[in-house]
Amino acid sequence: MRIDAHQHYWNIERGNLGWLEEGTILYRSYLPDDLQANLAKHRIDATIVVQAEPKHEETDFLLSLVASDSSIAGVVGWLDLASPDYKAVYQRFNSDPKFVGFRVMIQEMADANEVLTPRYIEALTYFADLAQPLDLLMRASQLDAVVRLLEKVPHLHAVIDHIGKPPIAAGELEPWKEQLRILASYPNVYCKLSGMVTEADHSHWKQEQFVPYIRHAIECFGPQRVMFGSDWPVCLLAATYDQCMEVLESALPDEYGSQEREALFGGNAARFYRIKIQ
Repeated sequence: MRIDAHQHYWNIERGNLGWLEEGTILYRSYLPDDLQANLAKHRIDATIVVQAEPKHEETDFLLSLVASDSSIAGVVGWLDLASPDYKAVYQRFNSDPKFVGFRVMIQEMADANEVLTPRYIEALTYFADLAQPLDLLMRASQLDAVVRLLEKVPHLHAVIDHIGKPPIAAGELEPWKEQLRILASYPNVYCKLSGMVTEADHSHWKQEQFVPYIRHAIECFGPQRVMFGSDWPVCLLAATYDQCMEVLESALPDEYGSQEREALFGGNAARFYRIKIQ
């Protein structure tokens, strides 16, 4: 099974998603029918759809799409870990077999160190004990807080979204390289090779710019803990679905054979999110 491990759907008529800017390519609804041609072209059998809004209603919305779209292999929702009833809400979401995890939005924290406060450490330890898959979204400037989070909760079953959002447009590699290497030293931490085109210059990026970032992530995590994600439709700010595939394919190590590609384009995501491959 070939899996796109990171994409989004939203319906602008719901009146949410305040981060969408009018006049941009993203300011419209993006629903399963809009993605099908891309999935078919690249032989993608299924996707992991990820929340785009930090509300419980967003998780419910994404789960509601499953009934009409068989290509959704799993939903990564959102959970308010600051709420005293987060465990009860989690149990409600988790009763749906398509709910595979939730995303911790460190990127949206005014201070990334908030994720190190007792309430977050308590909640994330609870989910680590359950081996619950989690997505971690952060900017490269916030990676130090994530490193310290793993020191406190070393058994967290997590995947780093968008390779930690390194400053690709500026061509900077450090301290991202060393911080990513530290995160990869935790065997339960994976990395999504996703969301890279929007970290480059949206209008003037070149494929070779991404090579050192992709190669380093693969070197750190190995072929069994990296997964492809298109980040569609957010990627459309800088690239088409086809171009996202080309960026990744062109940067893969020469020694990548069929087994490594099968893991990258599906097997690793299925194992991480515990999706049954049919």
